[in-house]
Amino acid sequence: MSSTASNQVAKGAGTKGSSPSAANGNKRPRAIRGTTWAFWLFVGPFLLGLMIFGYVPIIWSILLSFFDATGTVTPEVFVGIDNYVTILKDAAFISSLGTFTIFAVFIVPLTFAASLALALLVNQVKIARAFFRSVFFLPTACSYVLASLIWKLSIFNGVRFGLANTILSALDIEPIAWLSTLDPPWYWIPLVTVRLWLQLGFYMILFIAGLQRIPTELYEAAYVDGAKPGWQVFRYITLPQLRTISIAVLILNLIAAYQAFDEFYNLVGSVNDARPPLLYLYGVALGAGQDLGIGSAGSVIVGVIIMVLTLTQAKIFGFGRSSD
Repeated sequence: MSSTASNQVAKGAGTKGSSPSAANGNKRPRAIRGTTWAFWLFVGPFLLGLMIFGYVPIIWSILLSFFDATGTVTPEVFVGIDNYVTILKDAAFISSLGTFTIFAVFIVPLTFAASLALALLVNQVKIARAFFRSVFFLPTACSYVLASLIWKLSIFNGVRFGLANTILSALDIEPIAWLSTLDPPWYWIPLVTVRLWLQLGFYMILFIAGLQRIPTELYEAAYVDGAKPGWQVFRYITLPQLRTISIAVLILNLIAAYQAFDEFYNLVGSVNDARPPLLYLYGVALGAGQDLGIGSAGSVIVGVIIMVLTLTQAKIFGFGRSSD
C-alpha cells in the first residue's frame, strides 16, 4: 500500500473513531446548559425575592441608621453614630433587651425539652403514627396573630368564663386577670404557652428525622453490652446521635425568641415590662415620632446581638463539626 493510501485510511479511521466522542462532546455541553437553565429557572425568582425583600432593606436600614430620617425613608442629614448613642442611652430600649433575654431563657430550654420528649413519644407509637405527627405539626401552620387572638379571647381572657379561669374555678381558685396583672406577672404564662403550642410541632419533626437516622445496630450492640432501656440508652446512644439536630434546634429557637413580636403585640400590647425590642423599635420607627434613623440603629444593634449569640452558641456546641 502506498503512503498516500495509508494516510487516507488513517484519516478515515480517525474520523470514524472520533465520531462517538464528538457526539458525546456535543451532547454534554448541551446537557450542562440545560441543567444551568433549569437551576436559574427555579432558583432565580427566590434569589430575586431574597435580594429585593431581604438584603436591600437590610442595607438600606444600615444606611439610615447613620442619618437623621424622621418621617422619611430617605437619608437626609448625616449624623454619624449619634443614633446609636441615643438608642443605647434609652432606658426603655435597654429594658426591652432584658425582657426578651428573660423570654429566651424561658422559651428556648422549654421548647427544646418538650419537642424532644414529644418526638420520642411519637416515634415509639406503632399505630396511627402519621396521625399523631400531623396533629402535633398542624399548629405550626397557624399564624401567630390568629393563635394570639385565640389565647386572648378564649383561653386567657381574664373573665370567669375563660377556659383557664373555668379550670381554676373548678379547683376553687379565684379567677385571674392573666393579661393585665403585672404583679405577679401572670402574662408570661399566655406568652410562653402560645409560642410553645405554635413551635413544638416543627421542632418535633426535626427530632423525629434525627431519631430515624440512628442505626438500630447501635441499640442492639448496647443491649448486648448490658445497657438498660430508658435513661441509660437515651444518655449514651440517642442524645449523642442527635447532637447536630439538637444544636440546630437550639440555634433556631434562640433566633426565633429574639425575633418575638406578634404574640407580644397582640396579647399585651405596649406593657413596658413585657415589651421585646422589636416591638419597642416598631413604636419608635412607625409610631407617632416616626424616627426611622434611631429605629434603624436599634434594629442593627438587635441584629448584631442575634448574630453574636448565634455564632457563640454554634462555636460552643460545635455546630457543623463532624460527630466523629
